[in-house]
Amino acid sequence: MKRILVLTAGVLAVALTVAACGARSSAATAPTKISTTVGTRQVPGLGTILVSSAGLPLYVNDQDTGGMATCNGACALVWPQLKTSAAPTEKGVTGTLGVIKGTSGASQVTLNGRPLYTFIADRSGGVTGNGFHDHYGSQKFSWHVMLANGTTPPASASPSKSAGSGGSSGGFGGY
Repeated sequence: MKRILVLTAGVLAVALTVAACGARSSAATAPTKISTTVGTRQVPGLGTILVSSAGLPLYVNDQDTGGMATCNGACALVWPQLKTSAAPTEKGVTGTLGVIKGTSGASQVTLNGRPLYTFIADRSGGVTGNGFHDHYGSQKFSWHVMLANGTTPPASASPSKSAGSGGSSGGFGGY
């Protein structure tokens, strides 16, 4: 009888230990929510623009309307969505930051309902996508850097960029 009690107590102790470890490991692997910070930077010829946490300029396109993102597939490789996994924060931004479900299914940051993007050709400090025109398949896009006051400058406010031959096979085709 003593042997059965000791064996039962041992099995119970192992079961409780495994259950406790399992509970800890699932809590340890829970994803951490990271907030994206939208900031500002002064750029000669443009004014105060919006920038990502990495210092990259943020853009909007004329084709996104009604709080819906339209840039997907190859477009999203060239113009990555500004993503977040928590409520975005701001530093010096006029307007309302929000979040929508982007075309990738991830949470995409918006300003005044307009989805925000970065541009693959930009490096921290440079603004190369203002006034850029491109297309992906039959979808044409016109891109503008977003100013801190929630507006966009005229395309002529910085060197206008249009790359590619204008072919209809995919991105970077000017029109």
